[in-house]
Amino acid sequence: MSSMFGKPRASGERPPQSPLPECKVAILGCRGAGKSALTVKFLTKRFIGEYDPNLEDTYTSEELVDQQPVLLKVMDTADQDGPGNCERYLCWASAFLVVYSIDDRRSFEGCQRYLEVLALHARGCQRRCPVLLLGNKLDMNQYRQVPSAEGMSLAGSFGCLFHEVSACQDFAGVQHVFHEAVRAVRRQAEWNPPARPLLITEEQPCPPVAAALALPTHHGLATCTFNTLSTVNYKEIPSVAQAKLVTVKSSRAQSKRKAPTLTLLKGFKIF
Repeated sequence: MSSMFGKPRASGERPPQSPLPECKVAILGCRGAGKSALTVKFLTKRFIGEYDPNLEDTYTSEELVDQQPVLLKVMDTADQDGPGNCERYLCWASAFLVVYSIDDRRSFEGCQRYLEVLALHARGCQRRCPVLLLGNKLDMNQYRQVPSAEGMSLAGSFGCLFHEVSACQDFAGVQHVFHEAVRAVRRQAEWNPPARPLLITEEQPCPPVAAALALPTHHGLATCTFNTLSTVNYKEIPSVAQAKLVTVKSSRAQSKRKAPTLTLLKGFKIF
């Protein structure tokens, strides 16, 4: 059944090394809320009023959200009268659309049970998935049983977004809701980036000059070998943290010839 509603793919095959990022959206709600109608409207821009209430399927569509491509997977669930066997979508989805019909208060009350299940799941796991509360059948406004303010209040109490749409008439509004779910998933990923390993290195003290002939490379400084100065007279060299200007004179510098100054390391000069 997925092929019936899926959008046609582009003719060119996508390179396997650059797959599209995925966003998985599960549509939840009581029977008769219009979940399948919303799914079909989004995928085909068509409205179909009658569906098998026991049918559950997953559809895939390539979308362009804010000029960024995404592979959007939509699970149209088929719960009868409330949450049941929730594990099949709780561990699968990265976002949830909880749908009720504005002309059916029982479907609105059923939404609260779904929101409670999602809130309980979020407290028990390490990842938080965005949730959107959606009032459907806005075209039936004259038979409204659930005021907009009541839906907004319920969404606010659970910290989720709120929208009202009509799967029958408004494709732009339906598309906006699905794209908002993608944006919410992207924002959540930016707020909770994957943890990076922390590398800690221990600073090693520099060895005494009298005990070693060479200074090892440290913090990008080149190695300096002292045995190239055969007749060098050393002065006491303090530690790197306390070093000031230390002058090292060679036998060549004791003659009356003027030699150019060469800086080897910070704080060390040869004349």
